[in-house]
Amino acid sequence: MKVVIIEDEALAARQLKTMVQECDESIEVITLLDSVESSIRWLRTNDRPDLLLMDIELCDGQSFEIFNQIEVKSPVIFTTAYNEFAIQAFRVNSIDYLLKPIDEYALKRSLSKFQELKKLYGTTADNHPDVNELVHLIKQTKASSSEYRERFLLKQGSRLVPVSVDDIAYFYSQERLSFVKTWDERSYVLDYTLDELECLLNPKQFFRVNRQIILCPKSVDKIHLHFNSRLKLDLRPGTEEEVFISRDKAGEFRNWMGE
Repeated sequence: MKVVIIEDEALAARQLKTMVQECDESIEVITLLDSVESSIRWLRTNDRPDLLLMDIELCDGQSFEIFNQIEVKSPVIFTTAYNEFAIQAFRVNSIDYLLKPIDEYALKRSLSKFQELKKLYGTTADNHPDVNELVHLIKQTKASSSEYRERFLLKQGSRLVPVSVDDIAYFYSQERLSFVKTWDERSYVLDYTLDELECLLNPKQFFRVNRQIILCPKSVDKIHLHFNSRLKLDLRPGTEEEVFISRDKAGEFRNWMGE
């Protein structure tokens, strides 16, 4: 079976490739693609693969744009960071999904489901009754779930303080707790993990630079080129510890800052 992985984070793509091959040694991952543009170009000029593993959010847009520009004849398993409410909608369709961070059990389940569908419907998306319906449903789900949080109710001693996202410079984690840092340099404890916040915040307004920090662009004071293609950030308000972005995530961050 020939598989193409479409994923814009290089490390995540390599890890997924390794996991796929560990699940089934007969699977050949023939290429890794990282954008809408490169995916369209590759799919236009190469024989169709048996299966696409496709991230929904790519560095140059949503992968749905691929379906708008070319006819995709391969079945698709989407990878997504959507919350559980959105995932419930996907389950009514016979094409599977992988919820990030992807684990080996979920991947094996998805590949097994694909093999069963292949026996029933054949190998092309043309023979699969639900692929277009799935793409339409995911678009609708994303649109309906795009009402991101505009404010948070935060703890300050024995009081609860409403804080608008416009007043927040960044979110950070420290000693297993999550905090908000506002422009006036106040810190508040937050009852969400950073993983949960990624689903609640508008990705055009906030970006997760590493495991410890989600920030807005105005909080970035200076960007330094660092060893091994990493980036070092100076934030305002300042942070107690230095803030680094890995080489694998640096390109995505640059694109986001340039929007």
